[in-house]
Amino acid sequence: MSLDALYQQVILDHAKERHGSGFAERLAEAQAAGFGESHQLNPVCGDEVTVRVAVADGAIQSLRWEGQGCSISMASASVLHDLAEGASPEEFRQVADAFREMLRSRGQIAGDPEVLGDAAAFEGVSRFAARVKCAMIAWVAAEDAARQAGA
Repeated sequence: MSLDALYQQVILDHAKERHGSGFAERLAEAQAAGFGESHQLNPVCGDEVTVRVAVADGAIQSLRWEGQGCSISMASASVLHDLAEGASPEEFRQVADAFREMLRSRGQIAGDPEVLGDAAAFEGVSRFAARVKCAMIAWVAAEDAARQAGA
């Protein structure tokens, strides 16, 4: 299996089985030391996501999301959940910065799976400027929610 095919499969798998989707943990989040929520909308394509972040004890205790949109945006939110939960705010910022840099590179910067984990699968998205916002929407919401939570 080629690397491109593997990356496509990672995106499809996350789009189908959305990790961290749903707000069942709202009470626990609200009782956390820090809580933030951000809603983002891409009016161009209709992607929409709301991310809730709970921070306590120097780590992102919970990142939950709900949304609708294309496979890229939903898969990206799922991957984001897996990378953010349990990370320190600084670790999360570093991963988010690396993800943003890769996506804005127009294919010039390869995704490092050691840093980005499954998020490296979105490397190919960087070649399509119209799809970069699809991949970034949940990450922008998470960064905003984390700031609100004091992270």
